[in-house]
Amino acid sequence: MRVIQASILLLWLCLLGVGGLALAPQVAPYLVIVNAANPQSSMDRKFLGDAFLKKTTRWGNGELIRPVDQSPDSAVRRRFSEEVLKRSVTAVRSYWQQIIFSGRDVPPPELAGDAEVLEFVNKHAGAIGYVSGAASTSGARVISVR
Repeated sequence: MRVIQASILLLWLCLLGVGGLALAPQVAPYLVIVNAANPQSSMDRKFLGDAFLKKTTRWGNGELIRPVDQSPDSAVRRRFSEEVLKRSVTAVRSYWQQIIFSGRDVPPPELAGDAEVLEFVNKHAGAIGYVSGAASTSGARVISVR
């Protein structure tokens, strides 16, 4: 009888452990950040995508939007491009090749990682960027995307 009780207890603890892992908070794949002077607290996904493709170039207050991308081979850029721009990184780069060739604009700067993006956003008032979910956002404002 004790063996059965011990087995049931062990099984219950194993299930609780697995369930406990499932309840652990999930880290977002990326965080969208703006300069701390920017009053935005949330943003429409379409506006965000248009800002990164430079189809929208000004904030509501008339200030120039300064988007900044991560390097093309970064996982956070891949996820951001797929979820926000609804395009692969390769498709986004092709889009920019066409825009550059036609002489209409240049793509956002591509920075090496989270720290560089954070530094750029903190330094430029109209800046917007994205960092990995676990990155430091010190000095910047994290905005939600709807």
